[in-house]
Amino acid sequence: MVFLAEKRFEGCGGLEIDNEIRVTIAGQACLLLLHREPAYYPSLKTILVYPSSYLAKNPYDADEKSHRLGESWQYGPVVLAWDSSRRGGKNAFDGHNVVVHEFAHQLDQMDGVADGAPTLGKGEPLDARKLKYRSWALVFSREFGCFERKAANGKKTVIDHYGATNPAEFFATATEAFFEKPRQLKKKRPELYEELRSYYKQDPANWAKSNST
Repeated sequence: MVFLAEKRFEGCGGLEIDNEIRVTIAGQACLLLLHREPAYYPSLKTILVYPSSYLAKNPYDADEKSHRLGESWQYGPVVLAWDSSRRGGKNAFDGHNVVVHEFAHQLDQMDGVADGAPTLGKGEPLDARKLKYRSWALVFSREFGCFERKAANGKKTVIDHYGATNPAEFFATATEAFFEKPRQLKKKRPELYEELRSYYKQDPANWAKSNST
């Protein structure tokens, strides 16, 4: 309810915003906030929603354009394709969720830079925070390097190969896998799963077990 009250939704490409769109996107975005200290994406004011994939300019090359399903700006909007956002909400086990992906970027960007290392241990003693950052850096750098090699060789992975683009995309795609393929991620990459479990203060692998019994 706080999210819906604070964020403005705008339809693009002829899309009219209704409650289904607002609640579907808000519900998925707020999944990442459960059990954490409340911070409802404080720098985000507006969510732009297109009916489907949209054509966007490359911020580093004005002459280059590409079709996208979503994007996240540190001091700007989150942009989403509605058909993909709805599909991600309906299928919670395919490992792909554009809303979760883009709002993971929002969390990553809260410390001022998108680098795959979100703010850790907020409110905890300095020594505890240092330990968390050290553990995160060790695990994520090792896991990202391993993942890059597997993706380059075309090997099947739990995490989408797009995560090999850079550490920020690795964090976002790993977050998708954490929530949508938790048991597979925990089995294949247990240390990575544990870092994400500690950060999100959730254990989706146990949800999956509960749902299957």
